Amino acid sequence: MKLANVDGRAVLLTADDTGIDVETASGGKFGPDLASVYEDWDGFRAWAEQPPAEPDVVFTRAQLGSPSPAPRQIVAIGLNYDAHAAESGFAAPDGLPPTFTKFVSSLTGPDAEVVLPADGNVDWEVELVAVIGRTATRVAESDAWDHVAGVTIGQDLSERVAQLAGPAPQFSLGKSFPNFAPVGPWLVTPDELADRDDLALGCAVDGETMQDGRTGQLIFPVARLISALSRTITLYPGDLLFTGTPAGVGMGRTPQRFLRAGEHLVSRIEGIGEMHQTFVAAQEN
Repeated sequence: MKLANVDGRAVLLTADDTGIDVETASGGKFGPDLASVYEDWDGFRAWAEQPPAEPDVVFTRAQLGSPSPAPRQIVAIGLNYDAHAAESGFAAPDGLPPTFTKFVSSLTGPDAEVVLPADGNVDWEVELVAVIGRTATRVAESDAWDHVAGVTIGQDLSERVAQLAGPAPQFSLGKSFPNFAPVGPWLVTPDELADRDDLALGCAVDGETMQDGRTGQLIFPVARLISALSRTITLYPGDLLFTGTPAGVGMGRTPQRFLRAGEHLVSRIEGIGEMHQTFVAAQEN
């Protein structure tokens, strides 16, 4: 099942540009927005097993928003691929990798325009994002996927000057400028994927491949992350979990390479789709 946020309404996809309006089809039992769908995810899944056959929504990508538009939390993970930890100058973590947040104000849909902060160095980090479907606290790893509504694509855009300023890194601030958390294009339930634990992912800038990896290379895969995190924090329906990025970020290159105004970033994950960002310079005050 694929589920999209079309102009703020939950739409069950029948193709990449058509779908079924959830509130209309369910007679108001579910929807209208996706946030309310996650609050009764099990009930929704049962209803969606036999949805109406005929699509009643036609849309364009410009109408798509984040497939979880109002998460209580956006939890993000650093250094969760060996090669990325190495290019960042760190040893691979032997316990739960570094954890931070991307503030909700940075969240946007899949095809956003992003303003590059003046004097900043903005980097790309394509990531698999898990959307939580059931409240998770002290969940066993073997049960963790049962708490996931589905997965989608995320870009953990990162302004490295702000991120690395000061005596201790400001991960959350450097990664939370407006539109620095594009997510989409839609939610895909795990049963739709050939292997939910091993998906190809990557990104390209103006057609040049920058990252090309597989989620099977995650040090802490999705289920282990949820289990470990849920020992400390409660994960709620609709929460977003950025799972970490593979090697190939601009900061790890020689010479370093960062995003420039006018460039176009395409992020992809096997079985989910693509996201597109364009970048513009900040206006001088």
